[in-house]
Amino acid sequence: MSKLHIPFLRTPLLVCVLVLLPLPFKVISQDANTERTILLDLKKQLGNPPSIQSWNSSSLPCTWKEVTCGDDGSVTGLDLGNKDITETIPPTVCDLKHLTFLNMNFNYIPGGFPKVLYNCTKLQHLDLSQNYFVGPIPDDIDKLSGLTYIDLGANNFTGNIPPQIANLTGLRTLFLYQNQFNGTFPKEISKLSNLEELELPFNNFVPSSIPVEFGQLKKLRLLWMTRANLIGEIPESLTSLSSLETLDLAKNDLEGKIPDGLFSLKNLTNLYLFHNNLSGEIPQRVETLNLVDVDLGMNQLNGSIPEDFGKLKKLQLLSLFDNHLSGEVPPSIGLLPALKKFKVFNNSLSGALPPIMGLHSELEEFDVSTNQFSGQLPENLCAGGVLLGVVAFENNLSGPVPRSLGNCNSLLTIQLFSNNFSGEIPAGVWTATNMTYLMLSGNSFSGGLPSKLAWNLSRLELSNNKFSGPIPPGVSSWVNLVVFEASNNLLSGEIPVEITILPHLSNLLLDGNQFSGQLPSKIISWKSLTSLNLSRNALSGQIPKEIGSLPDLLYLDLSRNHFSGEIPLEFDQLKPIFLNLSSNHLSGKIPDQFDNLAYDYSFLNNSNLCAVNPVLNFPHCYAKLRDSKKMPSKTLALILVLTVTIFLVTMIVTLFVVRDYQRKKAKRDLAAWKLTSFQRLNFTEANILASLTENNLIGSGGSGKVYRVAINRAGDYVAVKRIWNNEKMDHNLEKEFSAEVLSVIWPLVRSFNNFTVLLSSIFTVHLIPTPNFEITPHHFKLSFLFVMTEYAYTTRVNEKIDVYSFGVVLLELATGREPNSGDEHTSLTDWAWQQFGHGKPIADCLDPEIKEPCFLQEMTTVFNLGLICTHPLPSTRPSMKDVLEILRRGSPDSNGERKTGAELDVVPLLGTVTSLSATTQHETA
Repeated sequence: MSKLHIPFLRTPLLVCVLVLLPLPFKVISQDANTERTILLDLKKQLGNPPSIQSWNSSSLPCTWKEVTCGDDGSVTGLDLGNKDITETIPPTVCDLKHLTFLNMNFNYIPGGFPKVLYNCTKLQHLDLSQNYFVGPIPDDIDKLSGLTYIDLGANNFTGNIPPQIANLTGLRTLFLYQNQFNGTFPKEISKLSNLEELELPFNNFVPSSIPVEFGQLKKLRLLWMTRANLIGEIPESLTSLSSLETLDLAKNDLEGKIPDGLFSLKNLTNLYLFHNNLSGEIPQRVETLNLVDVDLGMNQLNGSIPEDFGKLKKLQLLSLFDNHLSGEVPPSIGLLPALKKFKVFNNSLSGALPPIMGLHSELEEFDVSTNQFSGQLPENLCAGGVLLGVVAFENNLSGPVPRSLGNCNSLLTIQLFSNNFSGEIPAGVWTATNMTYLMLSGNSFSGGLPSKLAWNLSRLELSNNKFSGPIPPGVSSWVNLVVFEASNNLLSGEIPVEITILPHLSNLLLDGNQFSGQLPSKIISWKSLTSLNLSRNALSGQIPKEIGSLPDLLYLDLSRNHFSGEIPLEFDQLKPIFLNLSSNHLSGKIPDQFDNLAYDYSFLNNSNLCAVNPVLNFPHCYAKLRDSKKMPSKTLALILVLTVTIFLVTMIVTLFVVRDYQRKKAKRDLAAWKLTSFQRLNFTEANILASLTENNLIGSGGSGKVYRVAINRAGDYVAVKRIWNNEKMDHNLEKEFSAEVLSVIWPLVRSFNNFTVLLSSIFTVHLIPTPNFEITPHHFKLSFLFVMTEYAYTTRVNEKIDVYSFGVVLLELATGREPNSGDEHTSLTDWAWQQFGHGKPIADCLDPEIKEPCFLQEMTTVFNLGLICTHPLPSTRPSMKDVLEILRRGSPDSNGERKTGAELDVVPLLGTVTSLSATTQHETA
């Protein structure tokens, strides 16, 4: 049978194809126009951000870089991250019916959670992180039922995380980090069986334990809960998270042992448990061979470092610092091929360090300080050429510094102080290209100082060694040096003028050496110098006057040398916290600024010095001058006879004129006088009034006359001012009298005010960056009232009352209370001593508005200092010199680093506080 040819059948088919093909393009074009209109409306409602100005009516949305389209040309994704959007999310966005991806992170979007997104029925990926959202996450968030990814991190959401979030069953990523949640996180999260990433760190949840149910999250790869206020133990159920790759529970209050099973999770690569209260031994069996980072620092762990750590061929970070570990470092750790950071400082580890450490890996950080290691430093620490620091201070290490470190240009710091090292420093160490800190004090290093140092070296500490020879003239090239400490060595020769060129030098300590000759008479550039110690040398000649012109010098010690001549007049420009010129051969007058008890130990053993103020126990500077100007005895006798004769004649004439008048007037006034005393007196009104006669008149003022009145036979006198009496005192007279009274007590006021200003300066700048305490006239008046009360009951005015007033201000600063607001019946000082006497925690007494953990130590120091300054026994109070020294220690050092607890210790000043506490408890009982 032959085939039939039917050509007409082909043609209509072709026509149908040609007719049908344009239809989809027409539909697509219509959808594109609609979505373009929606997007342009969205742009307008978002405030027309400049970053999306490319959106316009003449181009298709799929060509805009912020827009993603599907295969059919419909809009499926919007990436509006970091577009400076400040408006709320409008409902228009959900008019894009095919939208599955929405990213609006890193903007400034305000308001609560945008419920308008509930209408985006196909939404799968939602990122609203790094915005200004506030309020709670709504309980009906599960209306976004299609979500697989949600990131609400770095906002200001508060309250609880709703358990309804567990109804988002398709969720694989849940990021809620860094908000202000102050409620709870639900255990129902464990029902998210598809969850792979869970981030809840940096939230102030109520103290909560890790739910045991979290062990059901079998697909979980990331669990991050740093600083989430976690308590209790790490549940054993977490050891069943077989997919887990990163576990970060750092900076919480977790306790108990580390579950053994954590080191059996085959996929675990990062384990961060640092800064908790975990205890017990580190699990010795380690099967997590994929571990890259292990950080268990800042816990209470004990025992030894597991030998199995030597099997972790991928390990880059091993951080075990600040624990109670003991024993030796396993030698196998020196063979780890990927190890970059080895930090085991502040433990009780001992023995020799692995000698091959650094030979098989590119070691970057090596910190073994504050342990009990012995032997030598490993020779090949810098074999990889990328070593940044060798920190091994406070051990029992000995021998020379490895020569290989002299060829390690990557080094930023070497800190070997407080060991038993010896020998000379390899030449390359001094000049390593990037060296910043070189701290070698407290060893037995020898040799001379180099002519050149690394260009960026800012801290050079060489004290308590055996370095010898002169300071080289090349010291002028040490231009970036800030701290140079070389005390107690064998350095000799003259101190070269070149050292005064260093423009950034703040601390120069060369005491306890063998320097001789005169100091440079010219100081070229020491404008930043704050501490200069040249004591215990053999320096001679005059003290250069240029030292007195150093604007920031606070600590100056030139004692135990052979300086001679006068103290330069320019020293009056200095305002040192510490000054010591003792044990020299100085002569002449002590400058007026230092002629007081604050510097009573500053000039000892200088036999030819003199003073004007007798409190320093030096000869009076003008004694000889007065002796040389004495009149002849005959002339003096004649003058005396004439003076007495004139005085007697005057007195006799005056006596008869006023005697009768004064007697009558005294009788009239006696009944109207009333005496109010603040302390027990051995005289009465009658004693006073009977002596208010012209014979006892010593002066008169605008408001009355002043009399010198004897109050007993022992020769004690008082000065009495009698106010003009016109039956009633007018307002001007009262103001004038008040001003005169104030002039009597003003020196005490002024002293107190100076200390207040000083205190405000110190605490505002150095100790408490954001204090809520402002010293006002109101505080001044209240404090002064308590000071005057102190005077009224002690009957003495001396420097201890200044210290007392200063203590009141310190207690005000620390507690946030006013001087008269201890409690219902006591003043602030009484209240503070009662709290201390009853053994209450000092932290409970501190001002809650500024009581941050980072300032707790400084605030405790201020409270303790306030206690001892207001000690009931004035003799027990410290001097202002001691008080200022403690406050100075509280300021940050030259590198901006805060002081340690030992440097802020007030115990040396407190003295008898412990015994006084017992006395206080007995008295209050």
